[in-house]
Amino acid sequence: MTGHPHPTPAQLGPEPARPGADPTGSVPPQVRVDPDGPGDDEPRLHVGDVEVARYVVRPDLDPKHGPRPYLHPVRTLAGTPVTDALPADHVWHLGASLAVQDVAGTNLWGGRTYVRDTGYTWRDDHGVIAHTRWRERTPDRLAHVLQWRDRDGGVLLTEHRRLAASPVAPDAWALDVDYTLTAPTDRDVHLGSPATNGRPDGAGYGGFFWRAVADGEPVTFTADADGEQAANGSAARWVALTGVAPAGGAYTLVFTGLGLGDRWFVRTAMYPGVCVAFAFDRPAVVPAGGRRTGRHRVLVADGVRDRAGVVALLAAAEPV
Repeated sequence: MTGHPHPTPAQLGPEPARPGADPTGSVPPQVRVDPDGPGDDEPRLHVGDVEVARYVVRPDLDPKHGPRPYLHPVRTLAGTPVTDALPADHVWHLGASLAVQDVAGTNLWGGRTYVRDTGYTWRDDHGVIAHTRWRERTPDRLAHVLQWRDRDGGVLLTEHRRLAASPVAPDAWALDVDYTLTAPTDRDVHLGSPATNGRPDGAGYGGFFWRAVADGEPVTFTADADGEQAANGSAARWVALTGVAPAGGAYTLVFTGLGLGDRWFVRTAMYPGVCVAFAFDRPAVVPAGGRRTGRHRVLVADGVRDRAGVVALLAAAEPV
């Protein structure tokens, strides 16, 4: 994942303003938007009166960057940013999002595609994950329907997604991400990763991915192990990532919710990121007419927590 030629964020230019959009992007309390109405393209999630995340629904991006809805910035309750988007090292990393590099041969992750016996190669195989319809929008919940499409607009998967924010403690909140991916009735849909396509070194990324932000290398640990090498590829019940944002402010992220067959993909040295990987070391399949469901929770806390502190956070959170 290093050494890929790509434009810098400066070369991409600023995101164009959307006519008629509310400059604050706020959603009036307790107002449910007409599910079929146009709505705001960048709704916010709130915990009480605090805005904790922006949801970029229709990003205006080069197809090579894997256009898809993503959360950014995500912040702690004290306002510390804990996501990064369009970073210079991997421009296609977009905050917190669902993305898979190989969906039946279509790259929905962005960047180069890993080709067996060749390596990373620029290919005209990029698709898009597109919002199609809102189902619910309130200050603390967003639910909508999406299509995972190939480069020609063909529907690979249909998705129902729900995002919810809830308080955990005075200095912590929880993001819940629930989704159901449904395959067409006439064919199986195979999900792959660079690892399943031949890349060594545990690069089985692709799934629910969180690109974090940190000044220096963050620290990662699980309930019984420490460091990137121990966490990467594991099936630990949870993974914690602690760091300090470049602008200041320490934070702790706790990831839970591996599905059957999922593994954690974790990076701290190359860049800070955690992924619920669908195809870490073997391809996954959504059978024809069948479904793949996921339910993940990320605890977002101010300050650096040790293992005991993470356990206390998990105990304070409502059961999933």
